[in-house]
Amino acid sequence: MENKEMSRIMAKAEVLIEALPYIQQFNRKIIVVKYGGSAMANEELQRNVIEDVTLLKLVGFKPIIVHGGGKEISRWVDKAGMEARFVNGLRVTDEATMEIAEMVLGKVNKNLVRMVEELGVRAVGISGKDGGLLRVKKRMPGGEDIGFVGEVTDVDPKILYDLLEKDFLPIVAPIGMDDEFNTYNINADDAACAVATAVGAEKLAFLTDIEGLYKDINDKSTFISRLSASQADSLINDGWIGGGMLPKLNNCTTAIRSGVKRVHILDGRIAHCLLLEIFTNEGIGTAIVADEDEISAAGSVLKRG
Repeated sequence: MENKEMSRIMAKAEVLIEALPYIQQFNRKIIVVKYGGSAMANEELQRNVIEDVTLLKLVGFKPIIVHGGGKEISRWVDKAGMEARFVNGLRVTDEATMEIAEMVLGKVNKNLVRMVEELGVRAVGISGKDGGLLRVKKRMPGGEDIGFVGEVTDVDPKILYDLLEKDFLPIVAPIGMDDEFNTYNINADDAACAVATAVGAEKLAFLTDIEGLYKDINDKSTFISRLSASQADSLINDGWIGGGMLPKLNNCTTAIRSGVKRVHILDGRIAHCLLLEIFTNEGIGTAIVADEDEISAAGSVLKRG
């Protein structure tokens, strides 16, 4: 065998050996993946994400996907001759828009199920309405009524535990019901955070359209690969974080303080970003950890995520 070919084979072996301790560490642990953004709009990236999650399942993780679909909803709203409106990043959702959103999210959900099944893993697509998974109340940003937009008030994870126990991969659409059984659209980040907290997830991964967290978004040298929940709070309070990253980072710190072990912000536009973050020493995104974990990791040579 030529030296070049042998080197290529050895490189593959080194990658597998590097992944081994992480496979051992997270075996049978729950990881929640919030999937949306540009990675969902691009067929190749979509396939990469599903391959990553499927591989996690096959090596012993217990993944749960919580997906969005905002861009697809907007496309169908436009097709219906309606105008999409947003308040503080939340879609104004009247009855007609809610009907479109539920239809589109259902279509997205079953397409993801199909892709997982094609790779030989059993998947079940549900919404937060199934089994009373996500209970909500009307969300009123700044006291404004924006329609059927829900704020999660309670999570009953029994249906998720049942599916995981039966070796299914649950795929959750962010729709819930209130106490009067009205249907509400839920921000997918909020839904993922609520699900991860309820199941005591080892990891919560947000697939986004940016590389991770920057102290100054205009200065690429200020990239932050790891920080504690308190450090994240300081960045927010000091005005460094704004726009769409603000509610996302708040979700991250809420999840950490509610018992989720690690939260990752990853660029879903990078092929196989989940595998690169979880199974390599360097990682590629931003990891948010509990304050005590950040203190105990000081001076450690272990992976920052």
